Amino acid sequence: MEETRPRWMRLPDRAARILAAGIAGAAIFLVVADLVIGERLPRPADGPLPVAPEDVMGVAFSVFGALLVQRRPKLVIGWLLTLGGLGAAASVASVNLAALLVQTGGHPLAAPLGVFSHGVWNLTTYALGVLLPMLYPTGALLSKTWCWPGGFAAVVLAAEWIAPDVGVLPPLITVALLLAFSSLVIRFRRAEGDERRQILWPLLAIACLSVPWIIGGSVWWITALTIPLIPAAITLAVLRYRLFGIDTLITRALVGAGMVTVFASAYVLAGTASSLFLAEVDRYFGLFVALGAGVFFHPMRRVLHRLADRALYGTRGDPVSLAADLRRRLQQSDPVHGLLATLETIREGLAVTGAALDLDGARTQWGELPVVARRVDLVWHGEPVGTLLIGPPGRRRFPAAHDERVIAGLTPYIADAAHTMRLTTALRRSRERILTAREEERRRLRRDLHDGLGQTLSAMAMRITMARMSLNGSPETADTLLADLRCGMDAVSGDIRELVYGLRPPALDDLGLAGAIKDLGPGELVVDGDLTGLPAAVEVAAYRIAQEALTNVRRHAAATRSTITLRRGSDLIVEVRDDGKGMPADARPGVGLSSMRERAAELGGVCEVHTSADGTTVIARLPL
Repeated sequence: MEETRPRWMRLPDRAARILAAGIAGAAIFLVVADLVIGERLPRPADGPLPVAPEDVMGVAFSVFGALLVQRRPKLVIGWLLTLGGLGAAASVASVNLAALLVQTGGHPLAAPLGVFSHGVWNLTTYALGVLLPMLYPTGALLSKTWCWPGGFAAVVLAAEWIAPDVGVLPPLITVALLLAFSSLVIRFRRAEGDERRQILWPLLAIACLSVPWIIGGSVWWITALTIPLIPAAITLAVLRYRLFGIDTLITRALVGAGMVTVFASAYVLAGTASSLFLAEVDRYFGLFVALGAGVFFHPMRRVLHRLADRALYGTRGDPVSLAADLRRRLQQSDPVHGLLATLETIREGLAVTGAALDLDGARTQWGELPVVARRVDLVWHGEPVGTLLIGPPGRRRFPAAHDERVIAGLTPYIADAAHTMRLTTALRRSRERILTAREEERRRLRRDLHDGLGQTLSAMAMRITMARMSLNGSPETADTLLADLRCGMDAVSGDIRELVYGLRPPALDDLGLAGAIKDLGPGELVVDGDLTGLPAAVEVAAYRIAQEALTNVRRHAAATRSTITLRRGSDLIVEVRDDGKGMPADARPGVGLSSMRERAAELGGVCEVHTSADGTTVIARLPL
């Protein structure tokens, strides 16, 4: 953008600023001179202003152009505005001076001044009507191909200056101006982000300027009032294009214009009907119209606002309707399809190529995602639940303010869907782990019973048979066999006790939960509440968690004191606290910690581990 200025304009920044200010001052001087000259000329009868649109144009374009040069001296757009304003002021001042000379009896300079005014105006037209739309906002052409329309416009304008009476030239000038303006339209369709918003501002100003011409009639003075909007919009777009939401401004302008049109039409129709059919109540007509306008103002405004949003963003671009539709779809969908519904809504609402959700390393995608244009962290009640990945814009692009509203409106629902999906996934994995653990336990029991207890009982049966056969012939042999059989029975009893202990610790039945935990080893036991009548699964989980926590205290904590607290309320709280050295900050959870968490999760509870330099605390919450 900084290297697109012509070579003859490569002045030092300070000199460029001074030159632009001087040009603006010259334009203002010419406008003041034209106003003085205009006081001696007949004033048009169809307007209340003492100035012509060219006077306003000369001041507005030169002043805003000079302001732009002060901030961006190397951007050609500011120079076009400044020189265009000077050209407009010089053209109108010279033509009025020529008219004054003719009115006062003629002067040899009258005709040359007219020719000069015509030529300067054509140069101004070329600068502001051809070069400005072709170079805005970057200061460079879209491609070298656009040199041909620019050259065509220069030739036509020069020919019209030399031979103004040729009738075919004015239509050709119109064609040249339309070609130049089409460059701006094409640039707008290709632009993205900030450049697209920069182009929207002057387009809105041009739309406001065209309103008087659409209305028709003698409206040159309205043009004089609205023409400063164009240089003001260009300057604002280049210097402060992030300051205001252009889409909001367009929406409000459309709503305001629609309100004026609707109520003005209603007023005219009601007035006509009153004068034709209700002449006797004509004096109450104003009151009726005012009351009607008050009653229908807000509903009409809402309808027009919705229509304006639909015109700007389409049927799927309104953030409120998007949120309502997404809420309805989430209520009617399972977690998986609900997640896909959120991605589809984001893709349609932002008009992007695709969107994806990253949940715990697993990605769910809708559409194409060649690159990630934006990442949005999803938080559910303070808990990070995932990341929303948004792709680049598609063929249709919305303003940034609209995108922010859509994201802000949909993010809470997306976070809810992501949280639900995480819970569903965690529940499915927990069920899979429970089923796997159950099947592994059954396999272990089968193996132990078949390979251990079954083989031992078979061997004992053989020894019993041999002992019976040896009773009469060799009592000593029978006695030896029976002694071995007795030892084997002790081993079988130990195996059975070990199997039973694996299913449920016998100490729970013999001593109760508090006594069984107290029997695990040294440590202070605190019991808060009645522990009788606890569900068997809760007792086993509490015992195993306390057992694993105390084992970790003995092995790793180097503690001098440990405290076990059992507290019964709506949940059973198991807390094991020690005064050891704590766990390292980079410690990875081992099998024991994972086992405690899984046992709590199987019952719908949680198990948390808190560590510091003063010791470690394990807290398990088991629902009853």
